[in-house]
Amino acid sequence: MSTFTPKNILITGAAGFIASHVANRLIRNYPEYKIVVLDKLDYCSNLKNLLPSKSSPNFKFVKGDIGSADLVNYLLITENIDTIMHFAAQTHVDNSFGNSFEFTKNNIYGTHVLLEACKVTGQIRRFIHVSTDEVYGETEEDAIVGNHEASQLLPTNPYSATKAGAEMLVMAYGRSYGLPVITTRGNNVYGPNQFPEKLIPKFILLAMRGKTLPIHGDGSNVRSYLYCEDVAEAFEVVLHKGEVGHVYNIGTKKERRVIDVAKDICQLFNMDPDKNIQFVDNRPFNDQRYFLDDQKLKNLGWSERTTWEEGLKKTMEWYTSNPEWWGDVSGALLPHPRMLMMPGGIERHFDGAEQYESGKSEFTGNSNQTKMLVPASKTSPSPQKPALKFLIYGRTGWIGGLLGKLCEKQGIAYEYGKGRLEERSQLVADILAVKPTHVFNAAGVTGRPNVDWCETHKTETIRANVAGTLTLADVCRENGLLMMNFATGCIFEYDAKHPEGSGIGFKEEDKPNFTGSFYSKTKAMVEELLREYDNVCTLRVRMPISSDLNNPRNFITKISKYNKVVNIPNSMTILDELLPISIEMAKRNLRGIWNFTNPGVVSHNEILEMYKKYIDSDFKWTNFTLEEQAKVIVAPRSNNEMDASKLKNEFPELLSIKESLIKYVFEPNRKTPAE
Repeated sequence: MSTFTPKNILITGAAGFIASHVANRLIRNYPEYKIVVLDKLDYCSNLKNLLPSKSSPNFKFVKGDIGSADLVNYLLITENIDTIMHFAAQTHVDNSFGNSFEFTKNNIYGTHVLLEACKVTGQIRRFIHVSTDEVYGETEEDAIVGNHEASQLLPTNPYSATKAGAEMLVMAYGRSYGLPVITTRGNNVYGPNQFPEKLIPKFILLAMRGKTLPIHGDGSNVRSYLYCEDVAEAFEVVLHKGEVGHVYNIGTKKERRVIDVAKDICQLFNMDPDKNIQFVDNRPFNDQRYFLDDQKLKNLGWSERTTWEEGLKKTMEWYTSNPEWWGDVSGALLPHPRMLMMPGGIERHFDGAEQYESGKSEFTGNSNQTKMLVPASKTSPSPQKPALKFLIYGRTGWIGGLLGKLCEKQGIAYEYGKGRLEERSQLVADILAVKPTHVFNAAGVTGRPNVDWCETHKTETIRANVAGTLTLADVCRENGLLMMNFATGCIFEYDAKHPEGSGIGFKEEDKPNFTGSFYSKTKAMVEELLREYDNVCTLRVRMPISSDLNNPRNFITKISKYNKVVNIPNSMTILDELLPISIEMAKRNLRGIWNFTNPGVVSHNEILEMYKKYIDSDFKWTNFTLEEQAKVIVAPRSNNEMDASKLKNEFPELLSIKESLIKYVFEPNRKTPAE
């Protein structure tokens, strides 16, 4: 049997669970090998998983995405990589049911980028592709012989389908271009360092907290579990003894029902299974059993060493000793976690990690070793003083469009977000691609032609105004970004403490009291929830006005075309004056809630009098009462005065509403002779 000896190994995804054990083992056992780890530090990765290798001179870490062809090619060439062990992937089945495109992007596209880089550089002597037993699909319950390496692939969920797709690419590159590929398909793995979205660490952490253990369906599903160190040894064997072009199952004949796993964990914590196990809804599809024939790998000299009882005890002891290893994992401990619910994406550093212009980070075990710098983009800002770069959502909206024009005028780099606010993975992709210093949210639903639309499109309104805004705020928080959120002041109405004409306005700390329209309900709801995010600056806009009197969203344009108007004093926002202030607020990193209106109030009649004076001297209009207005609209409208003293104190030059109307709107548009 021939033996392969690598020199420079690239391990992808090695800040994750299985790959970190493999990397640490190889670094420890083979000091003559250079190990380069590439990981983008997704939600289930943690640099602390590589702590055992931190001081090793043959170890280097690079933060980056396998989807970046430039980065991958650069690493292969500059590090003279001759071997790739490709672990990086999205792996949690529950996530794949709600976020399948992210799995395609990571598992198929990312693998394709690696294969193409191998083909182009022509220097790879081994490409070990890590797949899963789930590509075989469900094993019959009464099967005595497990799936062997030549068995048909019949994936049953989006995750396993993407892994099967990646395998097809690996096989094709092996046959078409002669790449020296090897594929592994493994059973479930458990042990220290595993992110607790997976069954065993989830059950252990829940038991530690005295909570019930949720089981999908009736718990009769059967799985095979291997301890992580045994699996790391299996990869060590495949690396050195595996034959090019072959597939190896990494498995065990020792199967367990999910209900039995839960009972074993209850026993470790002296918990009554009857009282502490909860049956919950099953997955959309949950394979009953995976069973592998692992004889081929055993023929290379590998065998399972750790018993279930020993491995489970070691795992439990590790989690009880390291309860805060992953930080806040409350989202992962839900019965049906989704990545959008999790506090992931946080880059968990340990001392020695360094940040570079490229946005990548790396550390090496040898402080004298030459640092590896991935070439920065020509537009990359200086790390000492990052240049401003805004990511703006709401490109097709009025405020979003104006923000882009302002950025161009001020020479601020900006890009519009491509993702939908309610799609977390798309927002994460935007941030990774744009690398902004600030995020502006001017997206949302107000209704066309007005808020009455929201009364008959409630789910769409919730999705955009509540779920979308919260998702963006959460993604920004995880990436250390300030979000400037354009909200509304149409969540208040005059009341006994704030009577019309009193000059007593609603302040930032006041609770919304207007629930007349569904639009306002959603905006009040999300504002209250956003109070929990310290990375959000909420700007309460009211009845926005700009110098563009042709824009149908402009409050002046609206009322100048109405047959009749009410006549009530209101606080309003002159965008020409206040939008530049929003950019300055971002520069100052201001946070919290701000009444984003000009000081004072102005009535409908006062605005139309100005319109007549400056624009059309023949203009006429008719008033009607709120009771009469109610007959021609679906939802009541908000009328109030906002206290703008907080904004005025921060920006003393801020004009009153009537002064601002004249300076920014009517004087520039004057069509009547000056008096």
